Amino acid sequence: MEAVVVDAGSKLLKAGIALPDQAPGLVMPSKMKTEVEENEVADGAAAVVEEVVHPVVRGFVKDWDAMEDLLTYVLYRNIGWEMGDEGQILFTEPLFTPKALREQLVQLMFEKFNVSGFYDSEQAVLSLYAVGRISGCTVDIGHGKIDIAPVCEGAVQHVASKRFEIGGTDLTNLFAQELKKSNPSVNIDISDVERLKEQYACCTEDQSAFEAIASTCQPETHTLPDGQVITIEKERYIVGEALFQPSILGLEDYGIVHQLITSVSNVASEYQKQLLENTMLCGGTVSMTGFEDRFQREANLSASAIRPTLVKAPEYMPEDLARHSAWLGGAILAKVVFPQNQHVTKGDYDETGPSIVHKKCF
Repeated sequence: MEAVVVDAGSKLLKAGIALPDQAPGLVMPSKMKTEVEENEVADGAAAVVEEVVHPVVRGFVKDWDAMEDLLTYVLYRNIGWEMGDEGQILFTEPLFTPKALREQLVQLMFEKFNVSGFYDSEQAVLSLYAVGRISGCTVDIGHGKIDIAPVCEGAVQHVASKRFEIGGTDLTNLFAQELKKSNPSVNIDISDVERLKEQYACCTEDQSAFEAIASTCQPETHTLPDGQVITIEKERYIVGEALFQPSILGLEDYGIVHQLITSVSNVASEYQKQLLENTMLCGGTVSMTGFEDRFQREANLSASAIRPTLVKAPEYMPEDLARHSAWLGGAILAKVVFPQNQHVTKGDYDETGPSIVHKKCF
């Protein structure tokens, strides 16, 4: 039985059999519906209502019961595992995952899912594997966080890495606020805002172009699913601009290119050129129209002696690599660690307990 790879993000869960040159077989929302009892109604019976639970918040698992339910659905209903005949599994791991969460995950896999083998690896390392690199720097803009991680010869340089508690969900909220300003009489559901962001959001070529856009942007009308009509103008550009000017989000911090350069500057000087010249953009947000061009333009104008250069995806990899890079890298790694017995086995777990994950998965 082939190993399964799971990349559980705050917005989407990606899972599938480890096939390194194919996109994950399953991509679904990282959420579960549960039934909860509310206060008693008039006849004394409790009202049962559905509640949506998000097991993963800003990259980390927060609700383990919901996570177990979600993985049960994924592995048995979709992947095709059978009770008593579970296979091997590899999980992607976000930057700075606490040790306790790693141990909870391996414990869940062996004690609840009875897996025959387990491995996990950091998303930054896996994303670089997907483009044929073992050294480089990833800029991962996820739904709930931004991770910047220099990687030297397959090892994340944690002392130089950075994590920011902002991501695609914050950009969606920003877009909603700006749309409300220009369409005050229209109530827009946040799920519609998310879709509008994916359809319309884009980046200007530089800050000057953004500042001039208010007088040159042509308005465009859009009809919402409920029939309401809204106008979209300069709002479409503010989403991308916030990544280069965090003050738009109310943050007193430098933009994403500056953060990358300062992160790499904390790595030993002999590695800095190799890291910056192998910069990789990851996450759904980086597919925004104009983002990659704006990023490279800002990088070319930086004061750094070594300018960041973006890695191009190999032609043989699936389209939209940035969205699936960690999963694809996991599929590549699974073809190595399990056949070579580098993973955590059931025997390892029974002998040492959950702490074995820190010794065998790094």
